[in-house]
Amino acid sequence: MFQELLQQVVDQTEGAFAGILMGFDGIPVETYAAAAEGANVETVGAEYSAVLAQVKQASEMLELGTTNEVSVRAENMTTIIRLLNEEYFVAVTVAPSGNMGKARYLLRIQAPKLLENLV
Repeated sequence: MFQELLQQVVDQTEGAFAGILMGFDGIPVETYAAAAEGANVETVGAEYSAVLAQVKQASEMLELGTTNEVSVRAENMTTIIRLLNEEYFVAVTVAPSGNMGKARYLLRIQAPKLLENLV
């Protein structure tokens, strides 16, 4: 179920490499890679899970509300991360020329379905 939902996001987003559903503990629940290009999605997710914890904490400390989405744009890849709850997030990696808007949209649409199946 999770892999199918990740595959839909990746395959329907121009320039997407891979998607991952991961816990904030750095342990992947499911991954999907459409291409061998880009960094290893599990490594990217594990490294960004620590950063996400700090972003969440900063938002709460500054009383900005709950963090919903974080994007990290690097020279060779953009990672769009949607937080599902206190324990899990979903992310998709996209080439610099890829469609970031569609990736964000599809993550937002699939997030409730992923969350529903996590419980």
